[in-house]
Amino acid sequence: MRRSKFTQYWKYLESGTIIFALASVLGAVVSPVAASAQDKKDEITFDLVPNTPFIDCLRKSSYEEPRARATVIRGKLNDTLVLDLDGFKPGLAFDLFTVQRSPFLSDKTPDPNFKNVFKGSFGLAWYQSDIEIGKRSDDGHVRIKTILLDQIFGFDPDASLPPTNTFHLGFWFNNPQDAAACGFPADDPTKFTPFNGEHKAGPFAMISVPDQKTQLGPLCTDPDPEHPGSCNP
Repeated sequence: MRRSKFTQYWKYLESGTIIFALASVLGAVVSPVAASAQDKKDEITFDLVPNTPFIDCLRKSSYEEPRARATVIRGKLNDTLVLDLDGFKPGLAFDLFTVQRSPFLSDKTPDPNFKNVFKGSFGLAWYQSDIEIGKRSDDGHVRIKTILLDQIFGFDPDASLPPTNTFHLGFWFNNPQDAAACGFPADDPTKFTPFNGEHKAGPFAMISVPDQKTQLGPLCTDPDPEHPGSCNP
């Protein structure tokens, strides 16, 4: 009788062990996929760097630096970007873009190989929103919902432009005159940049910097190590 029960218990134990072993094997097969999905960051935050020659045309006061911080939250169908500006001169207006390249290195210093005057150096540019600083305030706030993290891109077969990512975020002076006091040639229409709806904008005001390792903009959260310079969508 005892031997019979012992045999029965042992069979249960064996079954449990087998089930556990199977679960472990299945877990080993499934876990890499789950881990890959979990590698995607659900939220990122990064600061934008000012265009140094024009910083005095941005700041409200000499004792406070203008700041711009972006927060991007991943969504199921699209992502949400919240951009907060603080310490800016009241009444300024800007145009927000995602662009292919930044004029800065990862250490926030100017890239010596980047052209100072816009001649396509920012690569593909994608108009996202307007930004306004209140007339009685030193801050601004904008919120947009679109495809941003890891997948934002544009293409144009007619121009032989393949799918091209715009992983950097930046904004430009909407009115060239707002940057004139800092040396921008606002009275020369040939010096205007195309970064507003009328294609008559001023210089860039602030922009993101590339990651030190990948050299990609912050909107790429999952770089592809097998293809340097690209991002896993």
